[in-house]
Amino acid sequence: MKKLRELLGGNLQQYTMVLALIVLVLVFQFLSGGKMVTSSNFQNLISGNAYVLVLAIGMVMVIVVGHIDLSVGSVAGLVGMVVAISGRDFGLPWWASLLVGLGVGLLVGCWHGFWLAQMGIPGFITTLAGLLAFRGLVIWISGSISAPVPREFTTLGAGYMPEWGPGWTMMNNSTLLLGIVGIVYLTWSQFRKRAKEIKRGNEAPLWIPVTRSIALVAIIGYITWIFGSGRPGTSFPIPGVILLVLVIIYHIITQRTTFGRHVYAVGGNRAAAALSGVNTKRTYFLVMMNMSFLAAIAGILFVGRSTSAGPQDGNMWELDAIAAVFIGGAAVSGGIGTVFGSVIGGLVMAVLNNGLMLMGVGQDRTAVIKGLVLLIAVAFDVYNKNHGKPSITGHLAKKAQLGLDGEPQEPLSPESAAVAASGAEPGSKPADGPAITPESDNPLDPHPPTKH
Repeated sequence: MKKLRELLGGNLQQYTMVLALIVLVLVFQFLSGGKMVTSSNFQNLISGNAYVLVLAIGMVMVIVVGHIDLSVGSVAGLVGMVVAISGRDFGLPWWASLLVGLGVGLLVGCWHGFWLAQMGIPGFITTLAGLLAFRGLVIWISGSISAPVPREFTTLGAGYMPEWGPGWTMMNNSTLLLGIVGIVYLTWSQFRKRAKEIKRGNEAPLWIPVTRSIALVAIIGYITWIFGSGRPGTSFPIPGVILLVLVIIYHIITQRTTFGRHVYAVGGNRAAAALSGVNTKRTYFLVMMNMSFLAAIAGILFVGRSTSAGPQDGNMWELDAIAAVFIGGAAVSGGIGTVFGSVIGGLVMAVLNNGLMLMGVGQDRTAVIKGLVLLIAVAFDVYNKNHGKPSITGHLAKKAQLGLDGEPQEPLSPESAAVAASGAEPGSKPADGPAITPESDNPLDPHPPTKH
């Protein structure tokens, strides 16, 4: 067990859902008689669920800051219909329709962000109003009739990476190249991490990056073969490429930028983050705007795959995105959650749907099983919290109280702890006002009362 912990970076829990996903695929492969792990099924799995996974990327940031967005399905449906109508009725080229759709998503996000950040209306209520209003707007502007989208959108929603070069590999060369790039980068990152540990003076056995690299080569190589060796004309789906790019971008944003630290600081303790100088209003506004922008991308991917926009597009998508985030390890109370975990959670839900469909299970029993899976995932989070598992903010505050040599220092003041939690510079002033009190911690109120 000690060796396994070292191999997985000392944290077995973060790999729980990855292992659950692998087990789930193997179980359905056996129960379906070998229908799960095939090129065509995996390609359909990614193309058919990319829009939910894109929504999950944005939803995790909303949930981390302690709110929830119920309007993402309606926003995605609205954008899809706007894209279709702008091309059909106004004669816009496909790229102009695409920009119009993204612009609508940004405007909707600004609308939600204004009511949450400036007016203090809880995100739940703000986006519930958006769900109703934008769903009605879709039906209104469409006249309850579907509208076709320009054929170029089919490439975005259902296309495949192109074939090029020699055919001696018996695989799609674009997919093969993508797999090789992934293997090289992830292997290099393992040895770079070891080099950094050695530079810090920590023990870093060579067998750990070597074993990880061998595992990565085996897993990514097999996945590359599955996607690249399908029937002629198919390969890794374009929606999957878009999803990979978004995952990389948002992983960097949430883990390696000041804005990402602010998101986790606000979600962990809003009052402490404000005391440390974090602009909570700006954080709320940008998170909501980003969510609607990603909902616009999800809507465009969906209508591209379906080749038309319908008045019922986006119905209940928000529930799938929320379920993916919580199954992926996000905390109900906010402050905890990752982009990678949310995508894994979304893939778990997608594999459940796909596997049950291959087995001929009806929609009624499928809904029951998905509900139970979500309940168990949230119960696991509550169990960890009740047994004293620390949050991300707790980890940061604990580290801030230790010296460079690991010895405990003097207890931090509330202001210093806030600075440690948010990553802001010591001595900075609150951006939203100097008199925010720690007692104001109602998760539905984005602006805590002030002390006079």
